[in-house]
Formats: sequence, structure tokens, C-alpha cells
Amino acid sequence: MIHKREILEKLSNHLLKINETINPEVKAYIDGYVGPFSQALKENYKIAEAEKLPLCQDTGIVEFFVFLGNEVRLEEPIFSTLNEVVEKVYTENPFRFSLVSDPLFERKNTKNNIPAVVHIFQISGKSLEIKFLVKGGGSENLSALFMLKPSINVQELKDLIIGHVKENGAKGCPPLHVGIGIGGTSDKAMVLSKLALTKSFKERNQNPVYADFEEELLKDLNTLKIGFQGLKEGASIFSVHVEYAPTHVATLPVGVSLDCYLCRKGVVKFEDG
Repeated sequence: MIHKREILEKLSNHLLKINETINPEVKAYIDGYVGPFSQALKENYKIAEAEKLPLCQDTGIVEFFVFLGNEVRLEEPIFSTLNEVVEKVYTENPFRFSLVSDPLFERKNTKNNIPAVVHIFQISGKSLEIKFLVKGGGSENLSALFMLKPSINVQELKDLIIGHVKENGAKGCPPLHVGIGIGGTSDKAMVLSKLALTKSFKERNQNPVYADFEEELLKDLNTLKIGFQGLKEGASIFSVHVEYAPTHVATLPVGVSLDCYLCRKGVVKFEDG
């Protein structure tokens, strides 16, 4: 049994921290940046941590990736616990409520930032690992799904992604983290692209062919010179990550997800027994 209390306490602390404390990998880029608004960016993360304030006014939608061991027992459905975590953090702190209950007609705010988005992956064993993103609206609006011909070559795919980032990247508060999901079905490709955003900047795909693809695309994307906040100076792209899955012989789904310069993400792990 992994107790609800343990999940609630540990995950709440992590979710609070990533909203108020700069991602260490991002901090290194900001500290080394000397272009327009560089001082404001540095002051922002320092004030946020010191005053316990959000790094950005868009405190986003929380997206969870739950890797649940088949031998793990829980006191309640994980969806319920995760929503309680989000509601607790967002109602007890000066965080903006960003969710509306009806996406098309009323668009009435839920006033507690739930429900969260939850993806569950069943794994073997006695562990529970929860990865999560805090996703702002600006970068989320740049998500894209491409249903491509299986005959497309690698360079054509690179050009498609580069074109998408070139046209839209400045709207997502760059530098950006680029997540790419290849294969599966249309919905699977998009989930994989989001999961890719939970990786560390320096992490590379275990498959050397895909690792080379990530490195090459990162180099090509940084030639776009989008720069910090779209001002053409400093880094444009922090990193590129790919997750892939088997797909139908007649399809090639490719999902692209972008994360803003804050890259608010985390992971917690629990062991049963």
C-alpha cells in the first residue's frame, strides 16, 4: 500500500516548488544570457523564490504521467489524489486558476485549477512514479499534430518541424523545449510528445539513431535565432527530445509539443513496502 497521505504531501511540495523556484537547467541559461531584458529575467526568478510567488502569472494546467506498478495498492483512484494535490496547491497559494469547465460555450472558471490531465501507464512491480508538467497557455497553443505519409524521409520531417517552430516559436516565450512523439496513433503521438518534455535537457534517446536525430534537429533549430522572448539574442531552443512507438503500416503520426522557457516539470517516486 502506498498511502494517499504520502503522495499528497510529497507531490504537493514538488508542485509548489516548480511554480516558485527556477528549474536549475534553465537558471544556467538565464544566468549566462546578457541580451535584452536579461536583468529582468534574473530578477524575476530571484524575487519569486524569495517572496514565494509564482515564476509566471500563467500558472497553467497540470499534466501528470503516472507509471503505476501492477503490485501497487492505493487507497483511492489516483485521479482523485492528483486532483486533490492540484486543488490544495492552487487554492492555498497565490496562483492563478487557469481552467474553464466548458471549453466552448460558457468557459466558466473552475476556481480550483482542476481537473488535472492524467495519463496512466501500467508497469510491472511495486513502484509508483509520477512525472508532471505545468503547462502555460502560450506554449500549449503551439502544439501540433501531423499525419504524414510513411514515405516521408528524415530531412522532410526535420524541415516540417523547423518550419513549425520558425513560424510559431516566438509566441511561446522562448527559449523552448521541443518534445516530439512519433508513431502510435494520432492521440498516442501527442501524449508521447508531452512525455518527451519531462526529460532533462542533457538526456538523449537510448536509441542512437533517434539520439542523433535529436542532436541534429537541436542544432538546426538554433540557427533560427529566435532568441530569448523572441528577441533574436541568446539560445532559441534548450533541447529536443523524441519518444516513439510502433505504428500502423499506412500511417506516420508526428506530435510536436513546445514548452516555454521556464520548463516547469518534476518527478516523484514511491515504493510499496
